[in-house]
Amino acid sequence: MMKKIVAIGGGENGRLLENGHFTEYETEPIDKEIIRLTEKQKPNFLFIAHSQAQSMEIEEAYYQTMKKNYGEKFGCNCQDLKSTELQNIEIVKEKIKWADIIYEGGGDTITMLNLWRKTGFDKVLWDAWNSGKVICGISAGAVCWFRACSSESLTVEESKQYLDDIECLNWFNAYFTPHGDEKDRYELTKEQLRQNNLTGILLSNCAAIEILDDKYRLITSKPTTYKFDKPYGLKTYWINNRYIEENIIESNEFKNLNELLLKQNKYERD
Repeated sequence: MMKKIVAIGGGENGRLLENGHFTEYETEPIDKEIIRLTEKQKPNFLFIAHSQAQSMEIEEAYYQTMKKNYGEKFGCNCQDLKSTELQNIEIVKEKIKWADIIYEGGGDTITMLNLWRKTGFDKVLWDAWNSGKVICGISAGAVCWFRACSSESLTVEESKQYLDDIECLNWFNAYFTPHGDEKDRYELTKEQLRQNNLTGILLSNCAAIEILDDKYRLITSKPTTYKFDKPYGLKTYWINNRYIEENIIESNEFKNLNELLLKQNKYERD
């Protein structure tokens, strides 16, 4: 079975704000591609907001937003798998078997990963990916598939958000940075890559990496709420004490995934 991942760097999804207004729906073209990958007219969409496990209210509100997009707008059959249901293996098995798409939302990466490892859900996701289901997510739901990441997580000690180098599921040997158009994330990525010696993938909001088996491409949607004109992706790494940035070019054609994950030997000779 073909293994399919779509990792989205960020973007608004039409959620309801506290002031009663809705955000723009920026990721629609990327969501359409996720649906296309199922090769079904009405695929089964399973949403997991485990990065919001601290609040059942937020978890439910997030699902209702995604249900509006994937269900009402695109005609998918929709369910969610709540964080509180992960202890019930029968519910987990039933919903994962039902799903064509498994989508993790954005939020607290550390909370999400700790929950998955505690309940064994990380292994369930691994099996689902290998069985051909479309695995995807945004922000925290995108970084988790890689070896390490830049992410925001709530620290108990400081009771504030911070950016850190987080150990993820390591399905792909790279350091992933979402919301890369934000300056603090860019600078953190540069410093973390100097320390961990990994290849970095930095995506702006409204940009996504689509990976099918050993091929990849960059796909984008139009930003409306961010201060840049065109979404982008960067491959970044240190070699010979030199920081290298390479643009990931958006294309309809897929490229060899190793070209994205491996450092370029030509810089070793410079």
